Amino acid sequence: MLELVEKKVVEVAFTLEDHIPELLQLMRRYRNVPMSLADACLVRMSELHRHCRLMTTNTDFRHYRRNARQVIPVLAPW
Repeated sequence: MLELVEKKVVEVAFTLEDHIPELLQLMRRYRNVPMSLADACLVRMSELHRHCRLMTTNTDFRHYRRNARQVIPVLAPW
């Protein structure tokens, strides 16, 4: 995936600095999991893009919620 970003085939339109308060809030909420910064970014992006579906193998996404209570639509092997 990083190769596609490097070749400018894929553009990541998410600037971490623009979402620090929300990311910190998510990481505090899920500190018992614990939530990684990468997971927090994915949850935040799912909040920004309501009609998305997240592809993951990370079972922690069974527990994470966007906008505090909404299940995140995932495409996962489980």
